[in-house]
Amino acid sequence: MNSKPGLPELSALAAIVLHRSFRKAADDLGLSPSTLSHMMRTLERGMGVRLLNRTTRSVAPTEAGERLVARLRPLLSDIDAALAEVDDFRGLASGTLRINTSEIGARLLLGSVVPSFLQRYPQVSLDLVTEGKLVDIVAEGFDAGIRLGEAVPRDMVAVRFGGPTRFIAVASPAYLAGRPAPHTPDDLGDQACIRFRLPSGKPYRWEFEKHGQEIAIDVQGALTLDSMELMAEAAACGMGVAYISDKTAKPYLDQGSLVTVLDDWCPPIPGLFLYYPGHRLVPPALRAFIDVLKETKG
Repeated sequence: MNSKPGLPELSALAAIVLHRSFRKAADDLGLSPSTLSHMMRTLERGMGVRLLNRTTRSVAPTEAGERLVARLRPLLSDIDAALAEVDDFRGLASGTLRINTSEIGARLLLGSVVPSFLQRYPQVSLDLVTEGKLVDIVAEGFDAGIRLGEAVPRDMVAVRFGGPTRFIAVASPAYLAGRPAPHTPDDLGDQACIRFRLPSGKPYRWEFEKHGQEIAIDVQGALTLDSMELMAEAAACGMGVAYISDKTAKPYLDQGSLVTVLDDWCPPIPGLFLYYPGHRLVPPALRAFIDVLKETKG
C-alpha cells in the first residue's frame, strides 16, 4: 500500500458498492459523480490496486474491492453510530435509518409506526427495503431487520411488535361450492392449491399444528406465486386454496370474498420482531424508532 486512505474515500467506496452506481452513490453522499470518480481514482492509485470495474453503464467491485468493503461495512457503521450519539446531547435523532423487512412487516409499520415516527423525528430519513429474502443486515449495511421470530438470528436483540399472527388456509365461497372443503391437511391432496415460491426459488411447505401434532406439506397445484397479496387475490377469484398470513387475508375475509378452511389446524405464532446487533452501538435514530414501535405495538 503506497498511502493510507482516508475515511471519506473508504465511505465513498462502500456507497458505490452498495448502490452499484456512481450517480446514486454521489446523490447519497452529496457529491458530484465527477468528484466521486476522481476520489476513486485517487484511492486506487494510493492503494496500488484496482477496486472497481467500470463500464459506461455499470460499476462493480473487483474481488479486492468486494473484500475490502465487506470488512469496512461494520466498521463504518460503528463510526456512524458513534458520531450519531453526539446528537443525544442535543436531543436529536437524525440521518438515514435503513431497515430490511418483509412486505407484510412494511405494511404493518406503514399503518401505524411510520407516520408517528416521521412526524416526531423530521430529521430522520427512513429507508424500508422489502427484498423478501433473508439477508445479513450487518454485511448489507442495514441498521435493523424485521422478520418472524423463528427467522431472527440468535445473536440479535429482538423487539416483538404487531401481536401474534397466524398463517391460515383460505378459499372463496365459489370455489368451495363446487367441491368438499378440506377437513384435515391430508385432504389438500384433492384441492387446487395456490403455491408460494420463496425468494430462494423453493416452494414453501404449508405448516399445520393441532393438539401437538405438526404437519408440513409440499402441496401441489397448477399456480405458483411469490406474493401473498397475489395469492389472496387469486384465491378470491376462485382459483384454489391459499395459505397466507391472517393480516393479508383480513380485508378479503371481512368482505366475504374469502373464508377460512382448516381453521383448527392454524394456531397463532409469536409474530414479527424488529432485530438489530446487540454488540454494536445503537444509532439514535434506531433507538427513537424502537421507542415509537413499543408505544404503538399490539
